[in-house]
Amino acid sequence: MMAGIVVFPGINRERDMAIALELACGHKPRMVWHKESDLEGLDLVVIPGGFSYGDYLRCGAMAAQSPVMAAIRAHAARGGHLLGVCNGFQILAEAGLLPGALLRNASLRFLSMDCHLRVERSDTAYTRHYQQGQVFRAPMAHGDGNYFADDATLDRLEGEGRVIFRYATPEGDITPAANRNGSARNIAGIASANLRVLGLMPHPEDLVDPLIGGTDGKPLFDGLAEALAA
Repeated sequence: MMAGIVVFPGINRERDMAIALELACGHKPRMVWHKESDLEGLDLVVIPGGFSYGDYLRCGAMAAQSPVMAAIRAHAARGGHLLGVCNGFQILAEAGLLPGALLRNASLRFLSMDCHLRVERSDTAYTRHYQQGQVFRAPMAHGDGNYFADDATLDRLEGEGRVIFRYATPEGDITPAANRNGSARNIAGIASANLRVLGLMPHPEDLVDPLIGGTDGKPLFDGLAEALAA
């Protein structure tokens, strides 16, 4: 699997993401500066977390207009895999590559804590090493992670099986208390119609090694490496 990580001014999770990808596929991913336009040869493009352009205007709004986005749209259009985590999810939504928007957390506070995610389907490149209904731990660190879409869009996402992760209790129950940021229907991650573009708010890349607190997020990257192996 050849992976590239897009780096915008203000992004700060690219090194964490690089560690997770290197552990999974055995070689370093390529860092792609936001002014580049060449994504040739990449199986997976990742937009990591952080505060692109200082989160001015709306989170991800300025990054969505960056020069690299034309190449990212072309990559997605030709069926390439595209992962956006936290600020990356916000950028994908602002760019129209995923539906909905990420609003201010319901508490109006920045949230930095662990949460639990329930896997809603296990037949994607991102979830093939999880079981449907499995719950895993992931850190969250965001101020604008409250997923919103109108009812018609939410119903379409549900009907097409495009809700991939939901905030849950450790036992797997979908409750308001587990939904710290107030996201509609406890949605933590969604995919495109072809299941190749994924956006999620929590950070699985921060739990890929026992030395840094656990390996709950490692199956996501292992599954990707296996699915996209040359």
